[in-house]
Amino acid sequence: MARLKNKLIGMLYTVLLGVITGAIVWAFLRVMNLGIGFLWDFLPSQFSIPFYTVGVCLIGSLLIGLYKSKFGDYPEELGMVLGKLKKNGRYPYNNLLIVLIAALLPLLIGAAIGPEAGLTGVIVGLCCWVGDKLKRYYKEASDLASIGASATLGTIFRSPMFGFVEPLEGEADTKLPKASKTVLYILAILSSFGIFILLNKLTGGSTGFPAIEFNGIELTDLLWGLVLTLVGVVMGVLFLAFEKITHFLLGLVKNVIIRCAIGGLALGIIGTLLPLTMFSGEHEIEKILSDGKTIGIVTLLIIAVAKLFLTNVCIASWLKGGHFFPVIFSGIAAGYAFSMIIGIDPGMCMAVVTAALLGSIMKKPVAVTLLLLILFPWQFVPVMLGASALGGFFDLPRFFNKADK
Repeated sequence: MARLKNKLIGMLYTVLLGVITGAIVWAFLRVMNLGIGFLWDFLPSQFSIPFYTVGVCLIGSLLIGLYKSKFGDYPEELGMVLGKLKKNGRYPYNNLLIVLIAALLPLLIGAAIGPEAGLTGVIVGLCCWVGDKLKRYYKEASDLASIGASATLGTIFRSPMFGFVEPLEGEADTKLPKASKTVLYILAILSSFGIFILLNKLTGGSTGFPAIEFNGIELTDLLWGLVLTLVGVVMGVLFLAFEKITHFLLGLVKNVIIRCAIGGLALGIIGTLLPLTMFSGEHEIEKILSDGKTIGIVTLLIIAVAKLFLTNVCIASWLKGGHFFPVIFSGIAAGYAFSMIIGIDPGMCMAVVTAALLGSIMKKPVAVTLLLLILFPWQFVPVMLGASALGGFFDLPRFFNKADK
């Protein structure tokens, strides 16, 4: 009886945790979108300010530098958050508001990053705090942090199973949770995702990425798929090379304010010349899908490479955030360009290039495929799984190992 009671208590806590997680993710993204709308839509419509993009990015990055010089280099990147959680079984929660603000500021000024890093750190820390409060009453309270991380990832990326698989896949010493714990993971992810969708519908918020249609796959498309996979791998090499170079060069700048300002200036200049390289890329994908032919092959390829570069500049200059959304955007832009070069279905090209690009970086083909289902229909699962697996199969030179942070 006591065992059943403990399980029921665990399920109740987990559902509540999921609801809180989904509400935090929704509130954060809502504030972010309102702030972006004010800075980038309302103010420019009211005032004619020369070099507005450069000004906002530079001034904003200086403010971020001042903030970091006072409170520290937050947020930590997603891999570091999950690594600390795995190594220590917990994550610090003494500065969650500081981390939350630090995660929001670069997104407001248009940094080419995603929100997942900061949000995951905040929610994992919150779950550790809750776990410490509940450990006297609930034996498995220490599991809440890992469950919260999965719920956060599943909600941010609108892909519940991605949230479950991503932290587990490819880790040599990771074991699948027991069936009873798997139920808790699923409950948290679904309740978090459910409340997020509900709040979005009630407030008319964004539903996320646009849906890309499936127009069939021909045998010749599959043959071209090998070429497109190679394109994705080359882009993955570029991303890792940019990561290594930017971290080395900006690592030479020890003053936090100057370092942030360099990133802000680069963001402003590149963003002025190529506006689609700014922001996470979630909404900019719609522009690629609607106006890709007008934008043109060469410009699309330049945008795709520039986005990979700018994302790494932002992260290395401490305008920190996640890289998943920007990398997906780059894969979409390059895939659309190659669809015009080759003359086959854009959906097929975008799916293969994006999957191979993510696969070469993440080395997690199942997680990549689940993540890309937010954009692509299930009919593309075999080609995305194959492209991401091939992308992750290539062993890159040691130069391209993960940059030291």
